[in-house]
Amino acid sequence: MKRISILGSSGSIGTQTLETISSMKEIVKIDGLAVGNNIKILQHQIKKFKPRAVSVKSVLAAVKLKKWCKTNNVRVAVYSGQEGLIKLATMTSVNLVVAAVVGAVGLNSTVAAVKAKKDVAIANKETLVMAGNYIMELAAKLGIKILPVDSEHSAIFQCCNGEKKSQIKKIILTASGGPFYKYKGDLSKITISQALDHPTWKMGNKITIDSATLMNKGLEAIEASVLFDVPIEKVEIVIHPQSIVHSMVEYVDGSVIAQLSNPDMTLPIQYALTYPKRIGSKIKPLNLAEIGKLEFYKPDFNKFPCLNLAYFSAKKGYTMPAVMNAANEICVNAFLRGAIKFTDIAKIVKNTILAHKVLKDKSINVFIKADTWSRDYANNLIKKGTL
Repeated sequence: MKRISILGSSGSIGTQTLETISSMKEIVKIDGLAVGNNIKILQHQIKKFKPRAVSVKSVLAAVKLKKWCKTNNVRVAVYSGQEGLIKLATMTSVNLVVAAVVGAVGLNSTVAAVKAKKDVAIANKETLVMAGNYIMELAAKLGIKILPVDSEHSAIFQCCNGEKKSQIKKIILTASGGPFYKYKGDLSKITISQALDHPTWKMGNKITIDSATLMNKGLEAIEASVLFDVPIEKVEIVIHPQSIVHSMVEYVDGSVIAQLSNPDMTLPIQYALTYPKRIGSKIKPLNLAEIGKLEFYKPDFNKFPCLNLAYFSAKKGYTMPAVMNAANEICVNAFLRGAIKFTDIAKIVKNTILAHKVLKDKSINVFIKADTWSRDYANNLIKKGTL
């Protein structure tokens, strides 16, 4: 029996994880659920999955939830804030933590889970971008598994199973291309609704905007470099609009191994939950004859400068990826509230990372300090209109 906590249970990955678990009740039990401030969704999840503990973002939301629990005679421990996330990540009964919160807010709870010797199913790529080497080294030292949930990294993980790292020549990371890889118009005129209209995947707002700028693929390239311990130069991105080939690994003998399936997050989520076993799933079987063709294109690094920024940051290393990630989070939020243009995202991120002096220290506090500095710097650029 896997006993798990889901950090971010109201988000896209969190809700899909719960849907997947609904058909796995004999082998998976929910002990902890954490959301932002979406109490209504959490109340429904509490009734259905009966966790031992839950957490919400604010103290006010926690007070409201406690009143609801008392009124409805529901017995569950209620926590809030970063302390709440850490409580759920380190519960004695839990042996697997699903890290599905969005953004840098997931860093401390992920580190806490690893230190508490919990395996982590990681869907929070920002955490690995910020402090991936620190986390992976800590996990290796403690004998903890970091299991990827992103479809691309799950694919790479499956392609690497049983192979030695020294045999990997290249990781080929596929990207749907988002809504604009064939777009011929002026990207500075892109509206929020256009950027949120992803052609393949239904995701949260932040990751959808990242997919539109292709920053998401840049973050995933850094994540792949960290997870599989290969230099960023060995991670290649290709546009694959059909989203059938989820990623590939090329080996030194010229063999390329790929993982294919219909685009459905059930498979990577389920594999992370059941690893090293496989069980049946309800996803639509893959019919290649019906699909007809699989296309691959080189990404346009000039059209999507966020890709260049991600590779530049990865090569600089240390605190630079954390700074890039934080600036991007600020910019995506600013775009979603109409404060900047779509093309301003890359401009502000670029100006922020160029202003940063890399701190060559791998302690967790240094990464957090760099993250804070970056947010302040990017926010100031936005307020001043200095792009």
